[in-house]
Amino acid sequence: MTYRFEKLDAWKQAMKSCLMLYQVTSKFPPEEVYGLTSQLRRAASSIPLNIAEGTACKTKKEFEQFLYVALRSQYEVVTILMLARRLRYIDAETMEKLDTELSRTGRLVQGLINSLARDGSVQQPKTNNRQPLSRE
Repeated sequence: MTYRFEKLDAWKQAMKSCLMLYQVTSKFPPEEVYGLTSQLRRAASSIPLNIAEGTACKTKKEFEQFLYVALRSQYEVVTILMLARRLRYIDAETMEKLDTELSRTGRLVQGLINSLARDGSVQQPKTNNRQPLSRE
């Protein structure tokens, strides 16, 4: 059985990012298993989960709400990664790869929101002030 959300590039990219983050967190220190590892995995999995759940909504406005939750989860992931980088759990090269994947995920989710907005059913956000991840 194929689900509607499986056809969405945003969902595919979110799954790719999520899998990468699971791989990265498998190398975090054992003492973080109930801390940053758990929090990062929950936030990362929330992105494709909310995209998928949103496709089952009856209205575009409801779908939009789930997409915004996905974007908020992405910002949570980025913040946790910044902390993990500062704690030296992630090297600069890994951080850059994750930044590239997460940026692409965010652009695709935002594009999906924008496509709903073009139909006149949702209000577009004013700007996307996304900054690249810190390389510290």
